Amino acid sequence: MLIVVITAADQMVPEDVHLGPLLVIAPAITASFAGPRLTALIGFLTVAAQAYIGWHFGVLFSRNVLVQILALTVLSALIVFFCLVRVRHQRQLAQVRSVAEAAQHGLLWPLPERMGPLRIACLYLAAEDEAQIGGDLYAATRITGGVRIMIGDVRGKGLSAIGEAALLLGAFREAAHRHVTLPDLAATLEQSVTRYLADFEPTAEAGERFATTLLLELPDDDHITRMISCGHPPPLLLTPGSALTVPSLHPAPPLGIAETGPDGYTIDVVSFEPGDTLLLYTDGVIEARDADGRFYPFEARAAQWNKAGPESLLHHIQRDLHAHTRGRLDDDAALVALHREPDSHRRRRHGRVTHSSGFGHAS
Repeated sequence: MLIVVITAADQMVPEDVHLGPLLVIAPAITASFAGPRLTALIGFLTVAAQAYIGWHFGVLFSRNVLVQILALTVLSALIVFFCLVRVRHQRQLAQVRSVAEAAQHGLLWPLPERMGPLRIACLYLAAEDEAQIGGDLYAATRITGGVRIMIGDVRGKGLSAIGEAALLLGAFREAAHRHVTLPDLAATLEQSVTRYLADFEPTAEAGERFATTLLLELPDDDHITRMISCGHPPPLLLTPGSALTVPSLHPAPPLGIAETGPDGYTIDVVSFEPGDTLLLYTDGVIEARDADGRFYPFEARAAQWNKAGPESLLHHIQRDLHAHTRGRLDDDAALVALHREPDSHRRRRHGRVTHSSGFGHAS
């Protein structure tokens, strides 16, 4: 349409006004949304239109028109060349993204929707563009008679923190099954992080790299949760029909700051009744700022949705957090919502599974 409009306009304006050079707009615009083949076709039509204009006025073989045709040909060829380069880079980027996504999913496994008496939902918001994981992490595993969960935050953000996050996740998944007590598990994670930093920590950053973690143990048959905080913020406890509460914890130093043995960790026991929801998070949530530099009012907003299920709760928070920050986080953010089902719901669900398949429910 541009080629037709410009060609027609050139024939209607006074003879001393030449609009033919504007035809280069057509291939330039085409390259922004089309591939090299369509761009080359539009470039050919542009040159043909310039030649038609010269033929129409009887000056096709004049030096001015021939230079214009040559210039349009060269410019169209350059546009096609840059279009080829762009398409090649897009393919390479798509391949790199697919590999990165596979690696990210392999590192940060999605949590199951159900584990024992728990309904679980998780959310990860990476600060780095095109990244789906950074320095924040979470993991859950089934142990005899309960569930163990970890949420953590490695110092730094984005791709630079993935190595330490991978180490911590691997250490938790391996050690959570072997250690009887949470203090033993915390001490093992501390040893793993200390060894890693000793081998790979740059000299210029000695003592500046660490990870905060929150370890939880939730028994199936006891309405409590045991926690150990290694410098990590406490979770929010959402109880339907009552105000939001923040458990008072006795945090140990973050992992990697000082070697701490099992005796250096304090277990905090918090009531976790059926129908309650524990909301775990990293500091990327509470430190998110709006355009005026105000922090996200996490506790007040979470309290508004204390009756929502875990998936709906995280959906509300994600949408509200994006609105607060206008979609630009300064740090990675992770959230995990744990909802303890009422015992009657669990019995009905297990009964249906057993009746239909002959096997109990397994997560």
